[in-house]
Amino acid sequence: MKPLLMGVVNVTPDSFSDGGEFFDADRATAHGRELLADGADILDIGGESTRPGAEPVAEEEELRRVIPVIEALAGKRISIDTSKAVVAKDALGAGAEIVNDVSAFRIDPDMAGVVAESGATCCLMHMLGEPRTMQDDPRYEDVVGEVRAFLEERLAFAIEAGVPEEKIWLDPGIGFGKTLVHNLALLRRLDEIVAIGRPVVVGTSRKRFLGAITGRPERERVAGTLAANVLALDRGASVFRVHDVAEARDALDVAAATLTGEWTTTS
Repeated sequence: MKPLLMGVVNVTPDSFSDGGEFFDADRATAHGRELLADGADILDIGGESTRPGAEPVAEEEELRRVIPVIEALAGKRISIDTSKAVVAKDALGAGAEIVNDVSAFRIDPDMAGVVAESGATCCLMHMLGEPRTMQDDPRYEDVVGEVRAFLEERLAFAIEAGVPEEKIWLDPGIGFGKTLVHNLALLRRLDEIVAIGRPVVVGTSRKRFLGAITGRPERERVAGTLAANVLALDRGASVFRVHDVAEARDALDVAAATLTGEWTTTS
């Protein structure tokens, strides 16, 4: 399968990398169109930051931020990045078709039912704790084994709640309650997560652990992001959440052609 690119559209004032840049609905919509032109397959639209230390946003405010953008981009493949069932339901009604829940249906007990009833695809992510506390000294005996067990349990929960297995993606949650060592272990052993049998989403874009390795600020971590994504592709990941779509498209297309011996000539 050709690697799918999920372009990030943060309609927030406080996201870690581009907070405030696309807080206005018109600017966020224009940015979404730019990402599609750059090669994004999916637009992941979110109205609440999940950066370390982020404060919660009321559902009314989250809806005010994201619904106009989703409506303006309706007809494109849109993911709503939320952990609130009301926001997910209204976003799906406005044109979204994927629910990206960083809590894996743990924060809002109604979320699984909304996804099941709508027939939407969902992404279930591992996060230690919640955004305000997830980076407060995260500890694991075996981070890969524990993340895999968590994702297997949430997969079973979602299926039991009525979500078809083929509609479920899994995300190991790079940077969500993990240290640099944990993140690298997850990337190195990502095949163990892929072995669960569902498409695996990887989100390393511009993250802090890349800066710890390279010494570069957020906007200069594109090369590090590309390296992490290519390694993840080699280990079986199939969906990549990124800010810098054009660069990721080129890197992953070349990597995929090398790994499979198949490609599409564009000119």
